[in-house]
Amino acid sequence: MNADLLLSPQTLTLRRAGGGDLQAALGLLAEAAEWLHHRGVRQWPRGGFGPERIEPLIEQGVLYIADIAGRPGRRAQVAVVAVDGFADPEFWTPADAPADALYVHKLAVSRDVAGMGVGEALLDWAGGVVLDEGRRWLRLDCAKGNRGLQAYYRARSFTHLRTVDLPHRASGALFQRRAGLTTGAPRVRLLDRTAPRRPSPVPA
Repeated sequence: MNADLLLSPQTLTLRRAGGGDLQAALGLLAEAAEWLHHRGVRQWPRGGFGPERIEPLIEQGVLYIADIAGRPGRRAQVAVVAVDGFADPEFWTPADAPADALYVHKLAVSRDVAGMGVGEALLDWAGGVVLDEGRRWLRLDCAKGNRGLQAYYRARSFTHLRTVDLPHRASGALFQRRAGLTTGAPRVRLLDRTAPRRPSPVPA
């Protein structure tokens, strides 16, 4: 990690991903997947996702990229996240009132800036989007066996609802927190340059 980044809160610019960001997004997700694999976590496929999984998120306007100032080219792109209204039907049931929430997925932060609070800033931003859309909950799922990540979310005011144990899914630990809730004093400044959102589609 660059020690200079630790001297003061760093400013990140968050923007909606475009077609030119596909390779950077794939690279960030692959880096995170490989890191998880070496820790024995099978949340994502080793090597990350293929473009067929990420291109639709860009086309739908629900994938976001965080850039860090002062870095050249693609090294400036240090985080990726998708936020949308899609409630995975294998995890979220009608009793959960899926339309009351937005869902975070494909959240990955470069190891270069790990520990700086980038993930927290993105979750706080997503919670604000939930509030702006008039919904109640920010939700996510994570690997059933990743106790460290589950503790991370609990420490950031997420509540564990239940774990859905499906043999063909590594994920299944379900978490939520109230719209607009934050993790406290930010360690990074997030400059929101996203275009105004269309309300995310409500699940049928």
